[in-house]
Formats: sequence, structure tokens, C-alpha cells
Amino acid sequence: MLRYGIIGTGMMGIEHIENLAFTDGVEVVAFADPHGPSRDRAAQLLPDAAPFRDHHSLIAAGICDAVVVATPNMTHAEILGDLLATPLHVLVEKPLCTTVADCQRILTLAEGRTAVTWVGLEYRFMPPIARLLAEVDAGAVGRPRMVAIREHRFPFLTKVDNWNRFSANTGGTLVEKCCHFFDLMVRIMPGRPVWVMASGGQDVNHLDEVYQGQTPDILDNAFVMVEFDDGARAMLDLCMFAEATQNQEELSVVGERGKVEALIPDNVVRRGRRGEHWIGGVETVAVTDPAIPYEGHHGGSSFVEHQRFRDAILGRIPVEVDLADGLLSVAIGEAAQQSIKERRPVALDELLG
Repeated sequence: MLRYGIIGTGMMGIEHIENLAFTDGVEVVAFADPHGPSRDRAAQLLPDAAPFRDHHSLIAAGICDAVVVATPNMTHAEILGDLLATPLHVLVEKPLCTTVADCQRILTLAEGRTAVTWVGLEYRFMPPIARLLAEVDAGAVGRPRMVAIREHRFPFLTKVDNWNRFSANTGGTLVEKCCHFFDLMVRIMPGRPVWVMASGGQDVNHLDEVYQGQTPDILDNAFVMVEFDDGARAMLDLCMFAEATQNQEELSVVGERGKVEALIPDNVVRRGRRGEHWIGGVETVAVTDPAIPYEGHHGGSSFVEHQRFRDAILGRIPVEVDLADGLLSVAIGEAAQQSIKERRPVALDELLG
């Protein structure tokens, strides 16, 4: 049995605990959180696991083979800095860190490390998105030229001490929420992202909230365009006051051969081939994965992620979402935040060097 520790037992920490309960060959033996109610919730689910108030104590106990980091974004850099000095396998929730500078420091600390370090960009593993990726990889659209991603959803949820209401803690909405989508763009496109241009604002959500005399400053809507070095381009349409909708996520990939799109939570994939299909007459495939026993908050993607993380630890597969992926997803988000602030296109080389 692989022995797991959970660092951070808020909403996402609990999500990981519940997914690991369905994962063969693993056991959660420890958890840590400075917040008493969060610790108590974990203890209810894990009555035999050792509780700790901080990650230092959990690491020092020496009872884990792997850890999951599900703490607030702004704590990732410090916690990873401590974990990377150990032989522990690590799965860190997205975003890797809140800034490019911290991500680059983490990559440096991880150089030469043999233990698995995995970044929790689990949207890759949602069944409809995984099917879309497989179709694109198989050449369904030819060489991808355009990617369009729409997320129309509900506002940010309430977290402990409302830490997610401020960009200084999250990295900003386009880092915190949208690193998933920038990761998918990079995963799909054969080229390298080079330019980012964005427009966005905080127009509806959290404007009447005040915490310790401060009003939240997180964006609630944006358009982001990413240009790649082969001339291809991708776009994100984000609105976080659009829960009155049919599908929360809509993704499309278009190339010279046709188009593939995924709709969530309708959980369908549509495929159209140029010269064979016409508008309104494409193929529609319902996508489910009967091997997923627990869907949780992310359509079963966290369950699949844990199967892959475990298999990477055991040497069965390579790491699929590594620190470099985490860095690039943060870099595009940070560039988009900067583009909105400065009202100009931002080259990724400005941030990455």
C-alpha cells in the first residue's frame, strides 16, 4: 500500500480524500491543516489517520510515501520548497504557484529529483475533454489552427477566511481559475505560445463584500487570446456570473480537416469532417466512462488523475502533467492579467525570460 498524506483539508482536500477512497493500492494515513473545522471534517472521513496542524509536522513524522497539496494558492511555494527536499512523491493542486517567479524557483528546486511531482490540472482527464484530446491526437481536425474555450459558470465559492477573494492570494482569476484552460490550449496546439492579449474586469461579483476593510479585486469576466509561434491561436471566453446556462464548458478545436467540440455537463463530443458534414449534420457522441466509480466535483477527472499519479509512482507510466506544464499554465494567466492591467499584448518571454 502506498501511504498518502493530505496537506490542506478544505474543499479540495476533502475531494482528494474521497477520490482516494476509490483508488486501489493506496491508503491515506495522515492529514494536516491549521484550520480546526477543516481538520475535524477530515478526521470524520479518516478516523485512523494521524492529524497534524501543519505540513512540517506531517513531513517530520516520516509515515508517508506521497502527499497531496491542497492548500490555498499563496502557500504552495513555501510548502513545495519543503517537500522537494524530501523523497516524497507530490501531487500539488493547481495553480502550481501564484507567480511565474515562484514557479521557476520550484522547477529549480526539483532539478535532479527522482520522486514524482505532478500538477493537478485534472481537466485533461474529464471524459468529454479526454475524448476531444484523443480525437485531435488521432488527426480528426488535421493540424489544429484554432481552439476556443468557453466557461460560463457561477461565482467563486466561499473558502476559509475568504482567501480566494483577493488576487494577491490567488494569483488573479486568470491564474487561479483559468490555468486549466491555458494548459488545455498548450496540450492541444503543436506550436509554442508566444503572445497573450486580454480584456476583462470585475463587473458583477463580490462588489458589495468587504473583508478587513478591503473589497475583493478578482476578475469575474474576460476574453483572452493566445497566439502560437506557428500562427495558430486560441481564445478563452470566461464569465463567472453566467450560471443560468446549459453547459458550463464548451471547447472546440478546428483545423483544415474539420472540427471537434466537447460540451460539459451535457457530456457529448461532436465531430465534423469537411467535405462530408455540413452545418447541423455533424456526428454527436455521448461520452461516459463506466470505469469511474466516483465523479466528485470535476466529472470524475480527479479519480482518473489519482489512478495516473499512483501509476506514475509505481513506474507504470510517465508523469503526464509535470512542473513545466504547471509553469506555462501560470505564465499565460499572469500574462493575461498583465495585459488587462496595461492594456497591451504581452509576450511570454517577458515573464519567462
